[in-house]
Amino acid sequence: MTGSAAYARVAASALIAAMFMGSTLVTPLYAIYAERFGFSKLVLTLIYAVYVVGNLAALLLFGRVSDAFGRRRTALPAIGVALASTLVFLFARSTAWLFAARALSGLAIGVASAAGTAWLADVEPEAHRPRAALLATSANFIGIALGPLLAGLLAEYAPAPLRLSYVVYLLVIVAVGIVVASAREPDAERGGRWSLRPRIGVARPIRKAFVAPAITAFCTFGFIGFYAALAPSLIGERLHRTSHALGGAVVFELFLVAALTNFATRRLSSRAAMRAGLAVQLPALGLLVAADRLASLPLLLGATAIAGASAALGYRGSLQVVNALAPPDRRGETVASYMIACFVGNSLPVIGVALLAAATGSSVTALTVFAATIAALAIAAFLAAHDRRSEDLRSAGRSPT
Repeated sequence: MTGSAAYARVAASALIAAMFMGSTLVTPLYAIYAERFGFSKLVLTLIYAVYVVGNLAALLLFGRVSDAFGRRRTALPAIGVALASTLVFLFARSTAWLFAARALSGLAIGVASAAGTAWLADVEPEAHRPRAALLATSANFIGIALGPLLAGLLAEYAPAPLRLSYVVYLLVIVAVGIVVASAREPDAERGGRWSLRPRIGVARPIRKAFVAPAITAFCTFGFIGFYAALAPSLIGERLHRTSHALGGAVVFELFLVAALTNFATRRLSSRAAMRAGLAVQLPALGLLVAADRLASLPLLLGATAIAGASAALGYRGSLQVVNALAPPDRRGETVASYMIACFVGNSLPVIGVALLAAATGSSVTALTVFAATIAALAIAAFLAAHDRRSEDLRSAGRSPT
């Protein structure tokens, strides 16, 4: 095993990136699956959103496992579940297979992301704790960006569009598993005890301070979820462009901008980044609605770039706030609770968009309501982060970050 902190950072970052790469690998392929298996946009949305069932099972039932047994020992079984999910996608014969694969993917990513994020925080000295959130969010965005780009290009220009992407991803997962298995985490007292009883682990002293970053995570991932689930459909139906590579490239743009913004703003304080992400989200939502109504690809690309900056600032800032608040002996549990807000935000608004579009017969109306709802929540989180900053952090016995 390699015991250096630098190697542990590489292992945990690669784990997060590879897991989240799998979450968007299927994004450009949804249209092909819909044509092959004959399902509607609503079913497409439900396939995307069933991912959250696996996420919630992972975080409610297994969110504290890495606190009890260690980050690496928790990550390796999660990698095994990710391999199983990929094999189900690879050999899918009907819509039911896609539901099963997405649920397994959500389970793997939920467990691995909580363990990997806590692992990065473990290896950083207290004075450098913000770097853990920077690495975790950057790895997340890089992985999510690579997934649709790879699958979109292979689906458009290579044979076997519903097979080749998963073969490549299997090789990635195996390589990351080897790296994780050879890394050593910091010595820590592990209780070795864990209960299946669900518990959302936010300690009482930090609950008020936890609200603003949790709502920020919900809004940020609600926007991300729209792109990951519905952007290729919007491009095909409203913009009349059917290239799988283009659909994947738009999602790639979002997360590439997010990753670049993450590094460009790394010196911005956590709470300033969180509030900036919320503020920038408002014009991004407005441009997205305009792009839909005017069927404009340039407006969509502009909205995507701004949304990427918003995602980076909101996710990194809110995660840094949570890392600063979390008691060391409950870090995995607290991060898991934060990730629940992320994953619910990633799926619930997307389901709402699909149901409203089906009920009203208008995707334009559904998108407008979605944008208005996310904007209202973003404003509420912005005000909560401002009004409660000093009071909540003092009550938690910590300094503002």
